[in-house]
Amino acid sequence: MNIVELKETFIGLYGDDTQAIYKFFSPGRVNLIGEHTDYNGGYVFPCALSFGTYLLVRKNNSRRIRLATTNFDHRAEVNLDSPFEKEGKSWFNYPVGVLNELRNVAKEIEGVDLLYSGDIPNGAGLSSSASIEMVTAFAMNQIFGFGLDRWEMVKISQKAENVFVGVNCGIMDQFASGMGAKDHALFLNCDTLEFKKVPLVLEGMKIVIANTNKRRGLADSKYNERRAQCESAVEAIRTKKQIRYLSDLNLEEFNTLSHLITDEIERKRAKHVITENSRTLTAIEALNEGDIKTFGILMNQSHDSLKEDYEVTGKELDTLVDEARKIEGTLGSRMTGAGFGGCTVSIVKEHAVESFIAGVGKGYTDRTGLKADFYVAEIGDGSKEII
Repeated sequence: MNIVELKETFIGLYGDDTQAIYKFFSPGRVNLIGEHTDYNGGYVFPCALSFGTYLLVRKNNSRRIRLATTNFDHRAEVNLDSPFEKEGKSWFNYPVGVLNELRNVAKEIEGVDLLYSGDIPNGAGLSSSASIEMVTAFAMNQIFGFGLDRWEMVKISQKAENVFVGVNCGIMDQFASGMGAKDHALFLNCDTLEFKKVPLVLEGMKIVIANTNKRRGLADSKYNERRAQCESAVEAIRTKKQIRYLSDLNLEEFNTLSHLITDEIERKRAKHVITENSRTLTAIEALNEGDIKTFGILMNQSHDSLKEDYEVTGKELDTLVDEARKIEGTLGSRMTGAGFGGCTVSIVKEHAVESFIAGVGKGYTDRTGLKADFYVAEIGDGSKEII
């Protein structure tokens, strides 16, 4: 991202001024393993990416918030003397939702001009919404001296998406965007919020993200449906054992109690959550021992579970994974994110990256008629001010 050009765009939109223009960044994320476990109180293992959302901010000495982005034509203006209101499915619901949550915890902002610019592919499932929320929270905290720590900003951003936007996401996306660390992945217990930064040493290997370029039209509704199915499974288990989340059960306990979930579909959903937690714990052990081969096998198993038991993949994601597994040099490949489109993440030997992109790209187009985009990902830092 060219910050100089972005600043020129900002001045073109809002005019020149003597007041300082502040610059911030929050990354997107990719989850390496541990999918659809976060809202079930389980384990996830995301890392922040080197691309995300940039935000330029300047105080405007008014009672207005003006919002614009280089990614869409739609601009907005919010009056600070009126209640904040959601507008359809517009992009600016994400930052306005954060401003609303800041207001709810008695953190009042002044008038500012905001220009967002993201280099995360829209609709790819790499958490562009979380990066918008986190960069907004981080910027407002810095500019107005609210004194919030990163965890508080993560929770405010998650609540903005849950309550204001209306998507019942877990905490992983905002957590990874806010807490990321270069060359580390983050092992998070989504129940206790305890986490560890795990060095991710991929000598001679690369993380390759492949975008299906299929719009995820079903993602939000199906996400909420899966969450409801898991909550129903919890209620069934509670007739014999008191639990708060599915992730309170280990694999042995689930196998003993799963008959209580009489709905076959809900039982499959629960099975994915329990086995995915087990895979994630094993994957962390493998990484700590430098066993990337086992980590890759577990990634493959994760995708298969998301396909068969959680049913959130779809033809496009399954095709990308199938084609990836045909390439010699692919250690593991799986969907990442909510599903129904979006992206896959693969670990590929460095010497095979070019043949991976060529081979998977051709196979995907031949089988779906769509063109995939590929990104060789770097692991970056979380929310920060750009000096």
